[in-house]
Amino acid sequence: MYYEQKNLFVSGTGGYHTYRIPALVRSNDNTILAFCEGRKFGGGDAGHIDLLLKRSFDDGDTWTDQQVVVHGNGDTSGNPAPVIDRSTGKIWLLFCRNLGDGHESLICQGKAPRTVWLTSSEDDGATWLDPKEITTKVKLDNWTWYATGPCHGIQLRSGRLMIPCDHMVGVNLNRKTDPYHSHVIYSDDHGQRWQIGGSTQNGTNECAVVETVDGLLYLNSRNYVGEKRRVGSWSHDQGDSFQEGAWEENLIEPVCQASLIRYTDKISYHRNRILFSNPASMNRERMTIRISYDECRTWSNGKVLHAGPAAYSDLCLDTKQQICCLYERGESNPYETISFDQFDLEWLTDGADRLQP
Repeated sequence: MYYEQKNLFVSGTGGYHTYRIPALVRSNDNTILAFCEGRKFGGGDAGHIDLLLKRSFDDGDTWTDQQVVVHGNGDTSGNPAPVIDRSTGKIWLLFCRNLGDGHESLICQGKAPRTVWLTSSEDDGATWLDPKEITTKVKLDNWTWYATGPCHGIQLRSGRLMIPCDHMVGVNLNRKTDPYHSHVIYSDDHGQRWQIGGSTQNGTNECAVVETVDGLLYLNSRNYVGEKRRVGSWSHDQGDSFQEGAWEENLIEPVCQASLIRYTDKISYHRNRILFSNPASMNRERMTIRISYDECRTWSNGKVLHAGPAAYSDLCLDTKQQICCLYERGESNPYETISFDQFDLEWLTDGADRLQP
């Protein structure tokens, strides 16, 4: 069994008050890229926020110094959502910008003018192109709040690149009856052009997506409506539309972000396995990893990585098929550090399951 933990971003160090909103991918060249927001002067969702990156070339053993991928320039650049084009090797990073320094109250009300941007790297994250705005392509005129990710996107077997997102229609301060919706955006030409895909019902918000072995898409969403449970929605047309979602009764949540990733399939490892991470509690605590052996229809009870305060997370796999989880955690509050935890399937399942190529 194997388990190891490293603190990658520690709030109050490196020139930033708080580090938040992790996103994690592994490139075609097996570089692990760990993104987050660097919140310069405070922990709030608005203000001077840069998008930061650390890279590992040895499966997470060592890491580069942090680099600024996108400068906030006194305002907010956030919600990192990276995706790898496996056919070209290009790393795309989609993100959002708030326009209006310090107007956190407007953001909470859904009134902030949120714009959508992208940048890309062809050298494993060493350098990045100047960001390009794509708001008019992926945001409708009556959408106010908008968020990419925050977590990794996926590439479907068809080659389609997909980013999970969410938006608000107009402004309504009652989030339980609000016009929040999860949605996806996608590109069918290797990231050159992006467009809006399907949306889900009222009350859904930050989401994660995975493709099943039979070609369906499963979208798992933060949920403001009813009990504190996640919402699962299905698409039969590669994300062009989603069916009405249903509460995932055993996926408890404190109204927070979560992550999904395919771990194995029957062809390579004898079993289909999909992983899910979130703080499995009524409060932001108990970061937990669960496994589904039936393509997201049911989930294991999971294993707790950190029993204390915890919040946002993202998942990837290293070259040895070990599981990597980049997540927010702390002892007094969830935003003290962003931790990189690595473990194998045997550790995760307490010896009940192991990989058999």
